[in-house]
Amino acid sequence: MKLTRIDLNSWILQIADQTILIDPWLVDPLVFYGQPWLFSLCHTNPPAFTPATLPPIDLILITQGLDDHCHKPTLEQLDRTIPAVASPTATQVLKNLGYSSITSLSNWQEFNQNNLQIIAVPGAEIQPGQIENGYLIKDLTNGETVYYEPHQSNLEVVEPRLGKIDVAIAPVVGQIFPFLGEIIMGPIAALNFVQTLKPQYIVPNALGDIQASGILPMFIRTVGSLEEFRDRLIASGLGTQLLTPTPGETIEISLTGLIPN
Repeated sequence: MKLTRIDLNSWILQIADQTILIDPWLVDPLVFYGQPWLFSLCHTNPPAFTPATLPPIDLILITQGLDDHCHKPTLEQLDRTIPAVASPTATQVLKNLGYSSITSLSNWQEFNQNNLQIIAVPGAEIQPGQIENGYLIKDLTNGETVYYEPHQSNLEVVEPRLGKIDVAIAPVVGQIFPFLGEIIMGPIAALNFVQTLKPQYIVPNALGDIQASGILPMFIRTVGSLEEFRDRLIASGLGTQLLTPTPGETIEISLTGLIPN
């Protein structure tokens, strides 16, 4: 298994002999709801990949229909014949863009392709009644698993059904939004996540060297830091190892440990 960090929520995962592009944001700017005056993001430094410099991609995996996970300007520049697996809200975006092979997964539905299995796991409730996806990704040949959760995990619901987790990709620095609360989990919630699921490795998600503009960022409050989570994880005595790849860095992971590149 190989994992390459791009930035923020974007990753390249190589598992089960397939290369999966997760929640790609490769083109600036990232504008929420088409309203730059409300909330807009740009990379401080050029992203590690552009649509033209990506390796060959076998599958695009999208968790949510929100712009920071389902970025239309990026998706417009990718090959729209690449198969995609997406939440129902993201599926509609992909259909509108002309993608030709889309599998829409609601919570607990499965996608299977060769030796790859993807299960949609209940994720964050973005707004009342709209629960988006996390994903359990499994190599059926060797049992390696990756759990990708971009916001918050409903542990009471998901833990009994997940089984063994080798690598968890999840936030460790929280964000509190007006009227919505802590929709991205911070260090305390992330430690509870680790204590409950007991992954061999945790890789922080939703981190990036980015610039925010607009009205909404002025009202978003950050909860904790990567350093706070690292300290809490060490103090807990748990066996989970924290991995923090830099943008563009690829780490190779086996069930027995990291493999030097």
